[in-house]
Amino acid sequence: MLGLMQDRPLLISSLLAYAETYHGATPIVSRDSDGSIFRYDYTSLGVRARKLANVLLSLGVKPGDRVATLAWNTHRHLELYFAASGIGAILHTVNPRLFTDQITYILNHAEDSLLFFDLSFTGLVEDIAGQLPKGIKAIALASAATTPAGKNIAFHSYEALLEGASDQFDWPHLDETSASSLCYTSGTTGNPKGVLYSHRSTVLHAWLACMKDGFALSIQDSVMLVVPLFHVNAWGIPYAAAMCGAKLVLPGHAPDGKVIYELMAREGCNFSLGVPTIWLNFFKYIDETPSLTLSDIKLDRVVIGGSAAPRSVIERFHATFGAFVIQAWGMSETSPVSTVGTLLPKHKGLPLEKIVDIQVKQGRAMFGVELKIVDDDHKELPKDGTVSGHLLVRGPWVTAGYFKGEGGKVLDAEGWFSTGDVATIDSDGYVQLTDRSKDIIKSGGEWISSIDLENCAVGCPGVQEAAVIGVAHPKWQERPLLLIIPKPGVTLTRDTVLAYLSGKIPKWWTPDDVLFVAELPHTATGKLLKMKLRQQFGQHLITKGGLVD
Repeated sequence: MLGLMQDRPLLISSLLAYAETYHGATPIVSRDSDGSIFRYDYTSLGVRARKLANVLLSLGVKPGDRVATLAWNTHRHLELYFAASGIGAILHTVNPRLFTDQITYILNHAEDSLLFFDLSFTGLVEDIAGQLPKGIKAIALASAATTPAGKNIAFHSYEALLEGASDQFDWPHLDETSASSLCYTSGTTGNPKGVLYSHRSTVLHAWLACMKDGFALSIQDSVMLVVPLFHVNAWGIPYAAAMCGAKLVLPGHAPDGKVIYELMAREGCNFSLGVPTIWLNFFKYIDETPSLTLSDIKLDRVVIGGSAAPRSVIERFHATFGAFVIQAWGMSETSPVSTVGTLLPKHKGLPLEKIVDIQVKQGRAMFGVELKIVDDDHKELPKDGTVSGHLLVRGPWVTAGYFKGEGGKVLDAEGWFSTGDVATIDSDGYVQLTDRSKDIIKSGGEWISSIDLENCAVGCPGVQEAAVIGVAHPKWQERPLLLIIPKPGVTLTRDTVLAYLSGKIPKWWTPDDVLFVAELPHTATGKLLKMKLRQQFGQHLITKGGLVD
């Protein structure tokens, strides 16, 4: 017997319709490529999204067609989020920080019919014009006056197209399991693989962000969205903001510490999200600008994801702004949020040091997400907070496979997806990543966490950023090598850094050497590119005679 409830589908268009109806006057603030500020609200977003829907249909877009973007965090990109998915097409956000050959591979593999791009990517689009899918149209996210003619490919103006379009449009009734958006992950081996989200998975994931034990996103919030719209749907925040009517602040082209600070202060942002490198640069700007009035910043919580948040950054947010850092963990394959680092009632009244001990973990699974850790033989391990194992996940917003079947079968017989992370899970359900499976250091039969070492090293005065890799050792198989970018004007020595680490880590974890570098390589999503570091420094201890027993 079935229940007698109405069968209304969970659709992305319904989020926008709700925001227009109940939060129409809530502001949306966008910084354009020239630094100017564009302001409108959810009512205007709805009008422009309906115009864009008519434009897409006039350009021949059909349900299931892929619509690509090479764009930053602006109001125009946000409009595409709702219009493309709303008509039954698939929004394909392309990460512009990928290598050019990866971008062309992704566009062709997705068989995109349209490519919307910000003007800062004009040269890139012109350079790859001959390698784009046949018949693709390129549309500049700009006015007619600022849209160039284009070399090797004709460019159309986004604003010119919208100007001639009607704002009358009824969003179609779609199957909620229809595909809504597509993101390619570069974290897998070989070519990037596409993760295809549905309307249902996206709306369910948005509810997670609005839950009190999620991100507690609500109409009370002014959100500085630093995480790019091309990073796994900006961690679901555009959809969640529409669901609850939160104010959105979009910082536009490659925001630095100065831009983030000034927009936060001007727009009263109390909530923000970004990867650790963003916040390291944010505090670098603060340290280099002593004239700032820090009380202008109203932050009360910050979500950090993408890679583990250093303890020093968590403590800095506490000390400087009284802001609580929420660590979240996930990946493209999990939409992305799977765990959120909120506190339990028993943690109330704990001293700050003990609170931070909890915050450095990646949080607890949200409703709908199941987690477990297993050993190399796939045997489930205890959740005691000490035993590390391979982290598996399943749930309603976790991938069942990659686009076009790339990578073959990715789930085991019970539907578990292997994340490639090594983690512990404690008795309260808090996950703590110890490493990526490919990055963990295996020394003398024991595992050393490069993540823990890095986060500890970043707390050393004078350290801007740190990376730890395992390098070859004839006796111990691998030993840790620490690479550090010093802060400007600071002189650090190997002995100074090792002395700082002493007592903060197990003695046998102590890096065998410390190297100071001008820069560290990062992936397109801001994570440390350790493969390149291993290629460069993998024989360091042997070739430099730095062996330590």
